[in-house]
Amino acid sequence: MTSPQAVGRPGSALSRILLAGLLTGIVDGLFASIQSFFYQSNPERVFQGVASTLLGPSALDGGARTAAIGVLMHFGVALGWSTVFLILYERWPRLRDLVRSPLGPLKVASVYGPFIWLVMSLVVIPLLVHRPPIFRPRWWVQLIGHIPFVGLPIVSVIGRKGRP
Repeated sequence: MTSPQAVGRPGSALSRILLAGLLTGIVDGLFASIQSFFYQSNPERVFQGVASTLLGPSALDGGARTAAIGVLMHFGVALGWSTVFLILYERWPRLRDLVRSPLGPLKVASVYGPFIWLVMSLVVIPLLVHRPPIFRPRWWVQLIGHIPFVGLPIVSVIGRKGRP
């Protein structure tokens, strides 16, 4: 069991989760924000869309307030998936060995990132908004983008402990 003093230390489970969640939230948030301009949108609208999964369609008209709620939700999801990966990493020796192998974080991120997108886009979001996903080109960009912008930061930070 981890002592209370060890929780905030660099390398502790909590510090790895917080760092992975923060880094992933920033990197993926920037990816989504930049991508929004290619779809005649903007970052505020992206995060209002995130908020609308819980608050409903009116969040799209909520201005900066609902965008801020969407940003908080975005970081909460990043922390959640970072926690899931830490639990898997700590419990599966083969996963730890794979992460420590040459190009290991990229190999694992190539599975974990798309896995996250599939769960979120095919299960979580449809359950919250009560409609099935729409498979447009943007959906596929997100699937692939989850490798470098979601999976890689999580796997790299969580797996950093014990890696040369």
